[in-house]
Amino acid sequence: MSAMSNSNWSRRSLFRAAAGMAAAGTLAACGSNNGRSGGGSGTGLVQYFHAYGEAGTEQAIKKYAAAYDKAKVTTQWITGSNFESKLFASLLTKNAPDLFEFHPQIQLVKSGQVADLTDIIEPVKDDFNQADIQSHTVDGKIYGVRMIDDPQFFFYRPSLFEKAKVEVPQTLEELLEVAAKLTTDKVKGVYLGNTLQAVIRPMIWAAGADTLDQNNKPAYHTDGVVEGLKQMRKLFTSGDLLLDAPADYWDPSALVQGLTAVQFCGMWAMPAMQKALGDDLGVFPFPKVGAAGKPSVYNGGWSMFVNAKSEKIEEAKAYVKWLWIDQKEYQEDWALSYGFHVPPRTSIAASAEKLKSGLPAEGVKLFTDYGHFDNIGWTQAMIKATEDVFADSVRKNGDPEAALDKCDTTVNAELKKLFG
Repeated sequence: MSAMSNSNWSRRSLFRAAAGMAAAGTLAACGSNNGRSGGGSGTGLVQYFHAYGEAGTEQAIKKYAAAYDKAKVTTQWITGSNFESKLFASLLTKNAPDLFEFHPQIQLVKSGQVADLTDIIEPVKDDFNQADIQSHTVDGKIYGVRMIDDPQFFFYRPSLFEKAKVEVPQTLEELLEVAAKLTTDKVKGVYLGNTLQAVIRPMIWAAGADTLDQNNKPAYHTDGVVEGLKQMRKLFTSGDLLLDAPADYWDPSALVQGLTAVQFCGMWAMPAMQKALGDDLGVFPFPKVGAAGKPSVYNGGWSMFVNAKSEKIEEAKAYVKWLWIDQKEYQEDWALSYGFHVPPRTSIAASAEKLKSGLPAEGVKLFTDYGHFDNIGWTQAMIKATEDVFADSVRKNGDPEAALDKCDTTVNAELKKLFG
């Protein structure tokens, strides 16, 4: 949910080494102000949010908190590039927040860091996108309430496609051809973000593969993924890929400022892009890779968790239930008033007028037809291992098979730790 954040970092691939270190209990204590000061009667709760880019988001979260009359809820709105390291460091101290936003990660469950929220979600479970319920469930218990779903796909300028006489690419190979024809002295054909990390999972899915299969075994080391890595290397060295843009992929400025004709980004940025480009804007999924492939859309998003080590678990759960389960008006506001997100509650999504026509409706259709959700078993160490594959075989000229073999070693060691 970041249209115009001023910090140049990728919040969407948040799981940096900090997560793994914190899970292992090795991070130093974080000495920043935790917001526990400030009087107010009754229970005091502290919640951590990263700094969303869209104007009005901080005020909205604080407005919702102020409307709650059972406890004084203080929001730590964490700016800069290290939300996750601040969060994980603080979780190891007595100044830890009572509740926080993050993404489903099994090590948070296995380490006893997040509270079981089944009792508050169960009564309304059927009104959630079932993929969101599944991605937060371990051994039949639900950890975390989804607040927003964030589909990610390609945005493009139809006027530039028309000028270059190209069609929307249906395969990764065609994307390379289209990028070459769209590239001019001033405009690059395509932008995938400064690190390329945002497209790793979309490319794996588009090759007909997956991160893990249903039995929590590696499912990404396929011929299709190898082919995809080779094509990505070709794109990386082609001169048609925008590199080192002023802001990363989640910020719409590369497309809006005319630095690229095609940009991988999230639906959160759609209102800002529409404001700048009007009708000269289209969307398409990550195109299929190889014969076994099919188009893919990564559904990112954010969820609220209760710190299981808090002294106020029940109070924190009551607040989460009040805001993210009972207050439909606030949930709708959060999903639709500052950027575009798909509400995880099916009843709210069904009545979301802003998503029912035009480009937003096309985005929702891509999400519905091709969406892939987080796998709770796909941990930070595994994410980092696939980032290393891209670094070795796309940014450098390493052998994709060798890079994937190395990745397998890390992933299998992680899986053994988690699942035995």
